[in-house]
Amino acid sequence: MAGVSGLYHVAWRFASISEAIRLAITLMMSTISLYVIQLALYDGAMERMLFLSFCLSLLALGGIRLGSRVIVTWKSNQAHNPFKKKMKHRKNEKRTLIIGAGQAGRMLVRQINQSDNHRMAPIGFIDDNRHLQTLTVNGVKVVGTLEQLEMVVENEAVDKIVFAIPSMNYQDRLAVIKRAKAVCTNVHTLPMIEEVASGKVSVNQMRQVSIEDLLGREPVELDISGIQSEVEGKTVLVTGAGGSIGSEICRQILKFKPERLLLLGHGENSIYLIERELRELNLDVELIPVIADVQDIERLRDVFVTHSPHLVFHAAAHKHVPLMEANPHEAVKNNIYGTKNVAEMADEYGAGRFVMISTDKAVNPTNVMGSTKRVAEMIIQNLAKTSRTKYAVVRFGNVLGSRGSVIPLFKSQIEKGGPVTVTHPDMTRYFMTIPEASRLVIQAGTLADGGEVFVLDMGEPVKIVDLARNMIKLSGFTEEQISIAFSGIRPGEKMFEELLKEGEVHPEAVYPKIFTGIVSEETDLDEKLTQMKQLRTSEALSLYLVNWANEQLTVTDNMKQTI
Repeated sequence: MAGVSGLYHVAWRFASISEAIRLAITLMMSTISLYVIQLALYDGAMERMLFLSFCLSLLALGGIRLGSRVIVTWKSNQAHNPFKKKMKHRKNEKRTLIIGAGQAGRMLVRQINQSDNHRMAPIGFIDDNRHLQTLTVNGVKVVGTLEQLEMVVENEAVDKIVFAIPSMNYQDRLAVIKRAKAVCTNVHTLPMIEEVASGKVSVNQMRQVSIEDLLGREPVELDISGIQSEVEGKTVLVTGAGGSIGSEICRQILKFKPERLLLLGHGENSIYLIERELRELNLDVELIPVIADVQDIERLRDVFVTHSPHLVFHAAAHKHVPLMEANPHEAVKNNIYGTKNVAEMADEYGAGRFVMISTDKAVNPTNVMGSTKRVAEMIIQNLAKTSRTKYAVVRFGNVLGSRGSVIPLFKSQIEKGGPVTVTHPDMTRYFMTIPEASRLVIQAGTLADGGEVFVLDMGEPVKIVDLARNMIKLSGFTEEQISIAFSGIRPGEKMFEELLKEGEVHPEAVYPKIFTGIVSEETDLDEKLTQMKQLRTSEALSLYLVNWANEQLTVTDNMKQTI
């Protein structure tokens, strides 16, 4: 019976309640078997003897097997005895308050007790469970509820707070973290359930509270089965694979088991880094690094002939607004003709789906970067009319943590002692995290029927100055220590961005939090591309692009400057 139940394969030094229950059930089944045998052979059974035998066996076998667990726990408690330890390490330890006395919080306490590296001394739990108040959990007292957070921090002289409720929703999580940051500069958090489920981190890994925690929203849930059917066993090409969005798309795609993944990029170092990172995962996916420029159509042709990708994610683009204002010809070559080259190769060599990553700056664009992305959208929609490849465009706002975002800039300025530069006190932007943006792109690949522009319900826009203030607070400073300076709006920038023009949004979401737009069609695309090639000066090209993207194109004499 013990062999059938697997008791001989249990590591009893790590046993828990579940193993004790298994032992009890096994003994009970053995006792019942003996009872049946006695009835069959002797026309009667000795119930009292069997019951006594069951109790003694449970006590003896359970005691022997669980004894090793008791010894391990006792040694651990002795090694981390608070009375012995506090006197020796008090100066090096931080008095730590843990928010959440649930499974994650208890696991964190056990981890602290088993390691000297954290240099933390748990002084109490905060938990809203009324039944736990004044009780101890894993040797740590529950000292109050969330309503009493500020009072507990002051009374207990807390040095550090750890948020340990991974399942809490974004809005409540945001409110608690903001309150914690207001009374303690050293705030850490355990990862959210979403991060744990993705396999990025384990539930007991702490990290510093980040700006994503303060601006986080409910994540977009993916249609796993739909994506799996499109990706599994297929060849996937990601252009711009070394960039912030492109590399995250690669990470997310690997979860759906493609046969091979083509990592295409112009910069050899970035492609090397993402290839090395993905290879360390040891997944059964063929990774093929491709150094290529999307402006080189013959190189692209060679890639498509050799590998015949089924799914193409086009993330390669120049995205920096002021730089593209100063270099419009490069923006045109990369964002317009580069997109055209990749999209036409997808059509010519029979790719199943093609997804282009666009930007909210393509809506009513006032700058070169946004205008080139809008023209690129027109190219994609034009191809979708006649091609068997299913084309789609995905628009989203600013991405937190990307190399071109304001976050790295603010961090650098704070490290130097300030000031943190913001262009205008009223400037607002939509924000999303890199993983969220990548999921939207991947989901769009399965939703597309041909030519759609997908956008995400991104909630309310955020003021850049509020973002700067949060960054300063997260870094442990006040605005008196790190000031904010307003530098003025840069060339091509708008005060606010839009995801679609008024009247272009379908009222109903095609997928939770994902909408599709009604975008006007381009009729004389080739003629306008030909005219654009004839423009020599940056000023003429910039004006042409912005007018075209806003569908107000009139070719003036000043524009008609041949090369």
